[in-house]
Amino acid sequence: MIVHRLARHFTAFRKSKRSFSILSRHLDAASTVFASAARLERVEDPELVLSDAQRRTIYALSTPPGKAGVAVIRVSGPDALRVWSCMVMANSDARSKDKARETDPEPWKMHRCKIIHPESGESLDDGLAVFFRGPKSFTTEDVVEMHIHSGRAIIASILSALSRLSFCRPAERGEFTRRAFEGGRLDLTQVEGLKDLIDAETESQRKAALKAAGGTTRARFESMRDEIIKCLALVEALIDFGEGEEIEKGVYELARKRALVLYHTIQHHLSDNRRGEILRSGIRLAIFGPPNAGKSSLLNFLAQREAAIVTPVPGTTRDILELSLDIGGLPVIVADTAGLRHTDDVVEKIGVERARQTIDKSDVSLCVLSLPELTLSGTIHIPPAISSLISEDTILLLNKADLVSASHINAISKLLGVKHTWQVSLTSGEGTQAFLEGFGRALQERYDMLQERVSEIEEPLITHSRHRAHLESASKFLQAFLDTPAEDVVFGAEELRYAAQAIGKISGLIDVEDVLDAVFRDFCIGK
Repeated sequence: MIVHRLARHFTAFRKSKRSFSILSRHLDAASTVFASAARLERVEDPELVLSDAQRRTIYALSTPPGKAGVAVIRVSGPDALRVWSCMVMANSDARSKDKARETDPEPWKMHRCKIIHPESGESLDDGLAVFFRGPKSFTTEDVVEMHIHSGRAIIASILSALSRLSFCRPAERGEFTRRAFEGGRLDLTQVEGLKDLIDAETESQRKAALKAAGGTTRARFESMRDEIIKCLALVEALIDFGEGEEIEKGVYELARKRALVLYHTIQHHLSDNRRGEILRSGIRLAIFGPPNAGKSSLLNFLAQREAAIVTPVPGTTRDILELSLDIGGLPVIVADTAGLRHTDDVVEKIGVERARQTIDKSDVSLCVLSLPELTLSGTIHIPPAISSLISEDTILLLNKADLVSASHINAISKLLGVKHTWQVSLTSGEGTQAFLEGFGRALQERYDMLQERVSEIEEPLITHSRHRAHLESASKFLQAFLDTPAEDVVFGAEELRYAAQAIGKISGLIDVEDVLDAVFRDFCIGK
């Protein structure tokens, strides 16, 4: 197969009159074929496939440290059963330590037991233990889990006892999950989904992460890759059997039509305004307005605590204060900015400039205005420094509504012409609950997360910048294939092959060693 692919490349070089840059790319492709052959040869030697670190049995605390009812210590690797025989003694066999150590446990069943020191035989704790026989375990290896009391001294004593076993070593960050990936239990999108599920703080994050961890995201990317491979199969058939046959035109056009549909599908996902990434990492909300309008009071109301200092003195807030909140089931990173006004105070000037930068970088901006101050002269006046930052999509909150007439409120709302306006009194609480409910709904509407429409709305496919980069790469290769004429069919086949590789990197279906460390390093030690 490899020799056949090389022959096609060099045949194409002789026939083609295309630019040197195109030919250079296919020289690179030929080099890739040689590299593939070298990798296949290396796979035959298992000593070169598995490092010593991968072959050894690992252990770690899998639950957060601290006082709790139960802690779990996980052991995974080829010697997990030896750990059981050295440290787990079933209570039913307490009268005979030798018998307890020699009997293999029934797998996938909780056993009441004593955890003992492997050298002294001292009892370290009374708990439960379970043995998972590979490959029917999370890591696909033999796994032992010890469910013990979560006291610091107990955990420390058992981890210390494990360190006395020469065939075990402490796990590295995310190593259990990495072994699950390398054993085929998870692909990279599921690994990322699992991490996002652990980190989820809102309902929308939980739902998105659960779908990724459950394989829904993987299935959608794999269907794209499968479609590219089907197109490639058509083109390969044309290369191998097209000469002298009447199938050439129809086959190539069919491949182009299918590739075009997929190209538009990928473009559709790429033009989602980064909705999935924003929902995963948090919607950045900037609160801005003139000094003493009630911005910090609003932040305290949203946080339900005194997060910001509130005084009658204008200019109290001079730096950016950020909080992560759950608003309407969506993750929102709220930034309270300095009041926007002309000032000679050097420190306040810096705060004002930072406020403008924060507003520019935000996903959503919320302007707080003090109604009495806008109508001091009898006419409505909004400072240019504020009005220049207000757009149709700005959320507008008119504070101190209990101190002005309804006619003034309506006139201001009409003057600014924004979609979403609320009138409240943050001091008395008037209108605040209606604002909170309406604001949450406005965010859900903006990010297509309204509960009554969830079944109608397509879930965001791209939740990580890594996914976006590979999809953009695949899109470029598909475009290159669509631009390739039928007489250069060999070059077209390589464009499709590159596109399939780009999609494959998302799930880890092909060699992605360069991204594995980045994916797993954010996990805790016991995961």
